[in-house]
Amino acid sequence: MSFVSTKKATTFDWINYSLLSLISLICIVPFLYVFSVSFTDPEVYVPLRFYLFPEKWSLAAYSYILSTDSFINALKSTTFITVIGTALNLIVSFSMAYALTKKAMPGRSLMMGFIIFTLVFNAGLVPNYLLVKELGLLNSYWALIWPALTNAWSLIIIKSFLESLPSELEDAAKIDGCSDIGVFLRIVIPLSMPAIATFTLFFAVAHWNTYFNAFIYLSDSSKWTLQVLVKTLVIDSDNAGMAGSGGDERSVPQETIRMASIVMAMVPILVIYPFLQKHFAKGVMLGSVKG
Repeated sequence: MSFVSTKKATTFDWINYSLLSLISLICIVPFLYVFSVSFTDPEVYVPLRFYLFPEKWSLAAYSYILSTDSFINALKSTTFITVIGTALNLIVSFSMAYALTKKAMPGRSLMMGFIIFTLVFNAGLVPNYLLVKELGLLNSYWALIWPALTNAWSLIIIKSFLESLPSELEDAAKIDGCSDIGVFLRIVIPLSMPAIATFTLFFAVAHWNTYFNAFIYLSDSSKWTLQVLVKTLVIDSDNAGMAGSGGDERSVPQETIRMASIVMAMVPILVIYPFLQKHFAKGVMLGSVKG
């Protein structure tokens, strides 16, 4: 016998649904506007007009920005920083967090104290800049990668996750003759795929959206990241940075170029997310049973 809920929606429910729908609409409309303007044909584009859907579709703005040297250079720079930075973030964070789970490691408590200390206190902008300068990393991609190899929050979360793994699996692997590195690579890493997928997205988004550090440390415009270039186009209203064009800028309105650059800077992360989402809900024990 099945029971069907016959509870009617109350006034509070209708108010709640209405407010949530309104908030969702407020969040979605700006995205629709950006997309519609970026795909609007230059011939029918009218400045300062609100678009939810293009009157006439065109890829002229995308064709223009993809023909410029500055955008291609920014895309290459951002891709390099994201790929290399995310890989190093995962290696350093999971290796260090795994070491911190071992109570027999010398200086473990002192190291944890230093890590927690950084959650409360930060050196600030000037000391960080001086450190990067003394390391000879100014105007280098590594200035955006080396100082951010890991962070206290990620280490603590990953350490807590690794401590929840069954210790019996590690003991069994060591009895079979597996070394500590072998245990980490063959047992811990496969069981940590949900956490790896999650932090891959976190680290990748952080590197892809790098703006402030890139703005400070990269003085060469040919090394600018996408976010710095988009800021120059949108806020400074300066298309001078879009040099080396293979097309005619005069035939493409500046507003459509700006919106297209925003979309190009936003879409890659939106495309990657669905491929990582499936790993989020996977249980840790499921991987151990399959292995």
